[in-house]
Amino acid sequence: MVPGEENQLVPKEAPLDHTSDKSLLDANFEPGKKNFLHLTDKDGEQPQIMLEDSSAGDDSAHDRFIGPLPREGSVGSTSDYVSQSYSYSSILNKSETGYVGLVNQAMTCYLNSLLQTLFMTPEFRNALYKWEFEESEEDPVTSIPYQLQRLFVLLQTSKKRAIETTDVTRSFGWDSSEAWQQHDVQELCRVMFDALEQKWKQTEQADLINELYQGKLKDYVRCLECGYEGWRIDTYLDIPLVIRPYGSSQAFASVEEALHAFIQPEILDGPNQYFCERCKKKCDARKGLRFLHFPYLLTLQLKRFDFDYTTMHRIKLNDRMTFPEELDMSTFIDVEDEKSPQTESCTDSGAENEGSCHSDQMSNDFSNDDGVDEGICLESNSGTEKISKPGLEKNSLIYELFSVMVHSGSAAGGHYYACIKSFSDDQWYSFNDQHVSRITQEDIKKTHGGSSGSRGYYSSAFASSTNAYMLIYRLKDPTRNAKFLEVDEYPEHIKNLVQRERELEEQEKRQREIERNTCKIKLFCLHPVKQVMMENKLEVHKDKTLKEAVEIAYKMMDLEEVIPVDCCRLVKYDEFHDYLERSYEGEEDTPMGLLLGGVKSTYMFDLLLETRKPDQVFQSYKPGEVMVKVHVVDLKAESVAAPITVRAYLNQTITEFKQLISKAIHLPAETMRIVLERCYNDLRLLTVPSKTLKAEGFFRSNKVFVESSESLDYQMAFTDSHLWKLLDRHANTIRLFVLLPEQSPGSYSKRTAYQKAGGDSGNVDDDCERVKGPVGNLKSVEAILEESTEKLKSLSLQQQQDGDNGDSSKSTETSDFENIESPLNERDSSTSVDNRELEQHLQTSDPENFQSEERSDSDVNNDRSTSSVDSDILSSSHSSDTLCNADNAQIPLANGLDTHSITSSRRTKSNEGKKETWDTAEEDSGTDSEYDESGKSRGEIQYMYFKAEPYAADEGSGEGHKWLMVHVDKRITLAAFKQHLEPFVGVLSSHFKVFRVYASNQEFESVRLNETLSSFSDDNKITIRLGRALKKGEYRVKVYQLLVNEQEPCKFLLDAVFAKGMTVRQSKEELIPQLREQCGLELSIDRFRLRKKTWKNPGTVFLDYHIYEEDINISSNWEVFLEVLDGVEKMKSMSQLAVLSRRWRPSEMKLDPFQEVVLESSSVDELREKLCEISGIPLDDIEFAKGRGTFPCDISVLDIHQDLDWNPKVSTLNVWPLYICDDGAVIFYRDKTEELMELTDEQRNELMKKESSRLQKTGHRVTYSPRKEKALKIYLDGAPNKDLTQD
Repeated sequence: MVPGEENQLVPKEAPLDHTSDKSLLDANFEPGKKNFLHLTDKDGEQPQIMLEDSSAGDDSAHDRFIGPLPREGSVGSTSDYVSQSYSYSSILNKSETGYVGLVNQAMTCYLNSLLQTLFMTPEFRNALYKWEFEESEEDPVTSIPYQLQRLFVLLQTSKKRAIETTDVTRSFGWDSSEAWQQHDVQELCRVMFDALEQKWKQTEQADLINELYQGKLKDYVRCLECGYEGWRIDTYLDIPLVIRPYGSSQAFASVEEALHAFIQPEILDGPNQYFCERCKKKCDARKGLRFLHFPYLLTLQLKRFDFDYTTMHRIKLNDRMTFPEELDMSTFIDVEDEKSPQTESCTDSGAENEGSCHSDQMSNDFSNDDGVDEGICLESNSGTEKISKPGLEKNSLIYELFSVMVHSGSAAGGHYYACIKSFSDDQWYSFNDQHVSRITQEDIKKTHGGSSGSRGYYSSAFASSTNAYMLIYRLKDPTRNAKFLEVDEYPEHIKNLVQRERELEEQEKRQREIERNTCKIKLFCLHPVKQVMMENKLEVHKDKTLKEAVEIAYKMMDLEEVIPVDCCRLVKYDEFHDYLERSYEGEEDTPMGLLLGGVKSTYMFDLLLETRKPDQVFQSYKPGEVMVKVHVVDLKAESVAAPITVRAYLNQTITEFKQLISKAIHLPAETMRIVLERCYNDLRLLTVPSKTLKAEGFFRSNKVFVESSESLDYQMAFTDSHLWKLLDRHANTIRLFVLLPEQSPGSYSKRTAYQKAGGDSGNVDDDCERVKGPVGNLKSVEAILEESTEKLKSLSLQQQQDGDNGDSSKSTETSDFENIESPLNERDSSTSVDNRELEQHLQTSDPENFQSEERSDSDVNNDRSTSSVDSDILSSSHSSDTLCNADNAQIPLANGLDTHSITSSRRTKSNEGKKETWDTAEEDSGTDSEYDESGKSRGEIQYMYFKAEPYAADEGSGEGHKWLMVHVDKRITLAAFKQHLEPFVGVLSSHFKVFRVYASNQEFESVRLNETLSSFSDDNKITIRLGRALKKGEYRVKVYQLLVNEQEPCKFLLDAVFAKGMTVRQSKEELIPQLREQCGLELSIDRFRLRKKTWKNPGTVFLDYHIYEEDINISSNWEVFLEVLDGVEKMKSMSQLAVLSRRWRPSEMKLDPFQEVVLESSSVDELREKLCEISGIPLDDIEFAKGRGTFPCDISVLDIHQDLDWNPKVSTLNVWPLYICDDGAVIFYRDKTEELMELTDEQRNELMKKESSRLQKTGHRVTYSPRKEKALKIYLDGAPNKDLTQD
């Protein structure tokens, strides 16, 4: 133990003599300061935690630890146990008890408890060791006895605190999912014993389980009139004891009392009379069980899990039941019956429970099936040999308790652990997974049960307590009681196995030692060619030198073919602040453990593999320096250069800092202006020469902008200067890649024209042809914009003339909503040559193109998420494009286009209609309007930068796609951004949509026009799609067709636009031409209805007079069903209720198609009457049930007759268990007099296959039964059967 001084890179260490009488001050401890103690290895051994003397025999809390760890703050009670404290290092070391624990894989505590019990059973362990594995005959991985052997050897010889059981469970044929299944320890015991018997056939251990655990009992019935007795000999491996008698609330007080109840006979009288073969009639009889022989190892199962028929829940009985340390079984043996000739066939009374005999409640369900031996029985001669002296047997049936398997928890789940007495020292131990500790007899008494606190003596469904569940006793017989084999008594194959396992463990220990001495730290490297920051994890032994670590990092980063290793070095690096903390000159031979401050789980810094060119020299980085990235600003060129790194000290003044920068970038210090960016967009001009860098807010890593010109810009206030504007733009400019629409604008205009009632092909935008030629051929941006400007000006002028003269061609019957659909007011198509050319182009276009394009666009939208909120990701970009002022004055933009020419046509349009908005739920607030009250575009109010240029995308982007690379100020609104894109898209911003493309190639529409692009970041991709944007109060709605009797009842039709204040009938009128053109549906307005859509469920029927936002709540990305009617609409009032009925025909095993039933009220009687009318079934014979799940509530015809809740006892539909309060509920009904078809096995299997196929196709394969527990199985071939039908 050595003290170390603070604030030194390498602490001075001086060993402390623990035998010295010096005071702490004399030992160089400094008062008032932090003093550090460094624990080091002594003579090559690790420091060990001092353990309390285990031989003291005190009853301290940690010695008595036997149960699960108590919750923090819990009050001590009979079921609370105090845990022992341990550290991470103690997990790797063996418990002070000398015993090894077992690691819980997840929920395998029940397995660990049983394995520890078998390990602590001398007779079982010794017999297992005598069995020899033949590798030539079996795979060791799937051999259960061999893996148990290995596990027992490790439990006996390992130096670890706990070992894994994965090899054992793998031999069971289990995968990782089995580790998450909770099972019963008694069930595991039976299944494992059966598996071992199968594996041990034709070996010396073939009868081991029977010899150790099997007993015999007689199941008899005695006639009370003639005394004739019929009986059967059964075998058992454990005795199940009930906690409470059937129907009683009082539990048995002790195991002895429960055993007496187990063999207590019952009288069969009245309707339960027994048919006596001798009397040839039914007679009163006595039925019961008698023990004939007890096994050497007696297993008692306390049946604490039961079912409460009042609450219909599984419950755990936590009642107190005592059990003795020594149990005298002589009072329960029937000696007279033991003398009976054992010629009866021996069968297991509990065949279906894998050999377990039943309690007295189940004893009247037995048969004289002598043909099948489903259990395990002993030869009659062996039984006679063991009980040759009945008198001696009775006197020697004293059993001693040595294992208590405890369950802590409730019927819903819990935890198992084992309390086991060692036969070596008669000491009790708690084996709680990886924790093994000494306990006392008092701790065993705590497992007798009995709830604590105010919970009461009896438990409910979820009451939890800790109590014994399985007891294992061993017969006290000095002639048979075995001791554990000593090492020199091991068979030769076990000695070899011990040696192999020790070598493996030593190898693991050496590997752990290497891991313990390995420094693991993040490693970064800026690739010298690709200029990409690479990241990896450097793992290097603490004794490796810095030079060796550089070579390891050099190979790790694959730089062999790029630069020589001499051009690389490792430096201390802070990745978060992008800060180079220090370099390690002259320390190439220093061990990495010393340089990094020892081996740690995490480091507060990283390492950077720095590279240089062969003709360069590495810069020295000293601790205490700060790193400054200097960007040189050129006001004339309006550019910001790439950064140059300069290192400075925090105590330097601004004047000294300017001199330092002047030397680095060769600019005069006299006219130099330095701007510090302290955080995002926080620019500070450093004007006080005498201030230090620390006072100005410099930190470890800093970013400054430097300008040194003789312009007069420095005389202006900083926030008004050209420098500030340039830096402000630089900080807020991002680069975006914009994918323009693939189809020509002409086809879109034609599509819009088709949607109008008049179908006038002359109603198109003149500017639609702009994109087809110039952008496709990658003309200059200036040429595109010049052409677009002229057309927009001409278009604006024409609009003004049309507005003055009136629109004579416009139909007076055109509604406001039809006006919204049209991109521009109609005008004379002969006003210009451009119009005539475009009109001719439209007439020669393929009219089917627009239909397919619109359909595919709808499909794409249908597949996308309905979310319209983009994530907020703040970022800055570095662009050197020119700044534009889009104020009222006509200041030219970077691309040469006048601002007013872009927006003039938009303003004219905006004054004619409502304010524009997107697909949001906040229209009422007016916040999403694209224009402010003065009509000025909000994008014009501030300095907003925009520059676009053609971009050649990667080959993988597809042919024919047109890309733009846009540099834009991210403070610009989406509305202004769309205006800037108008010349490139070729249509007004109200007629195209913006989709943001995420990393997964998912596209989400950006819809909030008043929001800025601040959520976008550098190199984001944007897709532009043609389609009319929404105006204020409008909503985009997805329309699906409801096909109630089709296999897929929900079919997407189209995207539509509904507006606030519109009636349902008006929206239907709007839909009719769209349905005809896009979907080929010819419908009259009274032949279809609209109704609510919730997921796939049809809901409220919308009546024609309902108004959106008043009677019907509508939101963004809304979805509705369109349902084609067979006849006249029956729904006239909101008080009516429309349900979908379907008849079930049990005699034919089929379901009829759906039929709608319209009810005037929620009366069950009215429903029955309506069903009677449509089916012809007599009113008294109708039974109905509500469908379950999502529409169409599919259910197998094999299950419908019994699985649904038929004929609920209610008078109205809107109460439990129906809860039918809205339209669209599914009702199944049947004729109760109709008999269910009787199916042969072949017919049932065929029908099952058909139904399974049908339900899988529709995706409605849903089970409503409670979750079934997975059966515990051990697969003897090492893997489960893959045939699912066998499950």
